[in-house]
Parts: sequence; C-alpha cells; structure tokens
Amino acid sequence: MKARDRFAELVSRDDEQINLAEAALLIAAEEYPRIDVELYLDRLDEFGDVVRKEAAEAQTSLEIITALNTALFERLGFHGNRDTYYDPRNSYLNEVIDRRTGIPITLTVVYIEVARRIGFPIKGVGLPFHFIAKHQSPGGDLFIDPFNAGRLVGSAGCKELISEMSGGKLDLQSSHLEAVSNKQILTRMLSNLLGIYSMSDHRRALSIIDRLLLINPESASHIRDRGLLLAKIGDRKNAIAELERYLEHMPEAPDADTIREQIRSIRQSQARLN
Repeated sequence: MKARDRFAELVSRDDEQINLAEAALLIAAEEYPRIDVELYLDRLDEFGDVVRKEAAEAQTSLEIITALNTALFERLGFHGNRDTYYDPRNSYLNEVIDRRTGIPITLTVVYIEVARRIGFPIKGVGLPFHFIAKHQSPGGDLFIDPFNAGRLVGSAGCKELISEMSGGKLDLQSSHLEAVSNKQILTRMLSNLLGIYSMSDHRRALSIIDRLLLINPESASHIRDRGLLLAKIGDRKNAIAELERYLEHMPEAPDADTIREQIRSIRQSQARLN
C-alpha cells in the first residue's frame, strides 16, 4: 500500500512534475515488495555518469546520441528482448535495469531517464505496435529506436515500422510522431502488463487496472474491466457497483446490453449463495 499511495501521489501531479523513473519503479514495487527504489534511481545516475564520460567531447545532437548509444548498448549491454518478448519482467523497470533487456517502452524509459541525467532532452513516441524516442532539435526531430540499439529512424523508417508491424494495414499519421506525456507512458506500461495478466491472473490484472484508474479515474473501459475482474474473483457486490458505474458513464455503449446481462447473471449467482 505504501508503493500504491506513493504512485497515486506522483500521478496526481502535473505531468512535467512526475518523476518517470520513480513512477515506473513503483509499478514494479507491488510485484517486488522488497525493491529499493532509491537504489535503482542511483543506478540510473551511474548510467548517466557513463554516458557523460562517453559524451565528454560531443558537440552536436547526433554526437550525443552516438555517445548515449555507445554507453547504453555497447558498454552497459542493454538490448531488446526478442526471445521472450511477453515475459512480464520486460515491463518492470527494475528487471530491465538488472537484466539489461526489455521491450521498446521500458528501454525507451531507460533512454529518456539516462539522457535527462546529462541534460539532453528526450521524449517518448508511442507508435502503433512500437515505442521509440525522439530528440527535438533546431534542425528537426531525431527519432531513436532503443529496442534496436538506438538506431536512428526518420519518418520514412517510422512508416516502414508501422507498415511491417501492422501487416500493411496501418499508414503513418503525423499524430503518431508526436511526443507522449509521462502519464501516457505509464498508462502504456500498465496496459502491456494488463495484456499479459488479463487472461491468466485475475488478481494481478485487477491490481494493474486499479493503477490505471489512478492515472485516469474516468476511464470507462477500465471501470468496466474492473467490474468484470471483480466478478471473476468472486467479489460480486463490488463487481455490480463497478459495472453499474460503467453504464452510468456509457449508457449507449455498444456492449451496454451485454453488461446489463452480466449484472443480472451476477445478481442471480449472489441470490443463490444467499
């Protein structure tokens, strides 16, 4: 609960006041209750020191990015985890730091946070199916792919990525290349974990949704999913309350009739037990 309370306090702040690394580590703290958040923040500081030395003579944005890439991917050994992409450890920042491997979004969080420690601004970019970083420079945006050792990808490369990962069904839109907020990054991290746990571990999935609702309390889809998960773990009273709250938010939702039927079914189960 201490980790949950601290996470709630962080995400209640204005976006630019959120410590992204700390918030990401607090997501992990509920899975790893013995985690020392400050220790991992110190390790990011140490990674920053490695980059600072590597970038000592860098003059341009490209040279600083090269130094970041050399330090993180060659000296420190960070790399994308292609073999076990859906391993939940890839979504927990402490594990990514320990194992030096992760998925696009967590490696981008490392990239953002280490770059911040040397005063080099990096933002996250939430492409469909992939997550990258960008540095906004006077000469134009530079797009960086931390999952692929920090390679630079132009807008054409982003278009190719989206086409490849969507099987040609999606085209690049200008909105895809916009920087995302800290809250959006945390939401996407939690959503990845929800995708892993939702089918097989209802209690963990419920914990993830609770934190998604701390970021966006009015998210109707998460209110609905929370109700459905509460029903699956046997908390019928609160399941009904959440599903009714969903219908209050979305009375004309496409699945409204299905949810009303679900409420009736839960009430019938409850009555049989009573």
